[in-house]
Amino acid sequence: MTRTDRPLALITGGSAGLGRALVHALHDRGWTVVTDARDAARLAEATRDLDAVAAIPGDIADPGHRAELVKAVGGQGLDLLVHNASTLGPTPMPALKDLETESLAAIWETNAGAPHALTRALVHDLQRNDGILLSLSSDAAVQHYGGWGGYGASKAALDHLTLTFGEETGVTAYVVDPGDMNTQMHRDAEPGEDLSHLPSPESVVPHLLALVDRRPRSGRYRAADIPTLTGVPA
Repeated sequence: MTRTDRPLALITGGSAGLGRALVHALHDRGWTVVTDARDAARLAEATRDLDAVAAIPGDIADPGHRAELVKAVGGQGLDLLVHNASTLGPTPMPALKDLETESLAAIWETNAGAPHALTRALVHDLQRNDGILLSLSSDAAVQHYGGWGGYGASKAALDHLTLTFGEETGVTAYVVDPGDMNTQMHRDAEPGEDLSHLPSPESVVPHLLALVDRRPRSGRYRAADIPTLTGVPA
């Protein structure tokens, strides 16, 4: 991808839900976006007619695919890296006593290990552009819900990795709990439940854009609280 005067973002998991909504919002703001997803057809549909979006299908847990994403950034400097792709693990979601260690390792690899590896590969690009590292987390990282132990533990690890990267490198780093949303992932987690009352992913995006615009100090935030941060020092 050739660098232009547009800011550049890499957003993982851009084919659905919050990732898709954020890809569209940044594109509409004049950003260049690199994004990915496991389902190539759904990714192509999600990014159709977005002229400044490079859609690269693949699994974020695959080192070869991560190398493709890094190549797409191309050492040009990176303004925003968003770790959005994640997995619930086995569904229905089992209690920890029933969660196989191999399944826990697979959850961790997608939700924490892959973001760690991708950040390592791109941290110099973020530093070059005074960029932002943003990881989408969950209240399950700080609360304890039956069946959510594997996922929650992986998100807690992601929180710690993200904010420690910020501490060690000086990159502005955020962890954001977007809150419950009406997404396919949430429906997979709670099959049979009516989630139509929950906010859409699109309703969360303005909170994330406010964070990027205002650049408060690095830390963990709830999306619903972000509009109140106008006076918080960076």
